[in-house]
Amino acid sequence: MEYKSTIKSRPYLYKETKKAAGLVNSGLDIDKIKEKSLEDNIFQLESEARKREVASIIAARLKTLDERVIYYIENSNVETSKILVLYAIMKTDRLFFEFINEVYKEKILLKDLFIRDKDFGAFFQNKREQSEIVASWTEDTLKKLKQVYIRVLFESGLIANQKGDKEIRVPIIEDAVKEHLYDLGDKVYINAILGAVD
Repeated sequence: MEYKSTIKSRPYLYKETKKAAGLVNSGLDIDKIKEKSLEDNIFQLESEARKREVASIIAARLKTLDERVIYYIENSNVETSKILVLYAIMKTDRLFFEFINEVYKEKILLKDLFIRDKDFGAFFQNKREQSEIVASWTEDTLKKLKQVYIRVLFESGLIANQKGDKEIRVPIIEDAVKEHLYDLGDKVYINAILGAVD
């Protein structure tokens, strides 16, 4: 999966993803989410373009999940449900996954429970050195990415605050959900979020 910076216009979308998961659980085909968004404005959006865009993002994320995970997004406790939406983002965005795996997880393992501005700087600098794609992005793009990463971490419950040093909150995931993700072979994603060693 190539690095991309599209997450900057594609926020966390938790409520919308949970709503779409509910529709899929009651029999709607994932490919019909866009149609439903345009016809019934299920995500309560103003413009046609945004209705289309949000539906496409959510459909792409849901397509990376199996039926049980989609069921769990709708029916788990809020903390677990939010983590599953985060997991879907990690499965569709390589750079964001690497941030969680290389920065967030490391912090938990080292018991340094704050993410600081310099951690973002070091992460993006490192990626620029490894990837021509990331190296070609402007400072403005990296700044936006940092803002979106912070917002996603905050909205998913992984950090307690958005200003200053960001305090890490290690989430708790329902055991049945965790076991299922392990069985799927997706331990790497969940261990990154929980700060667990593979």
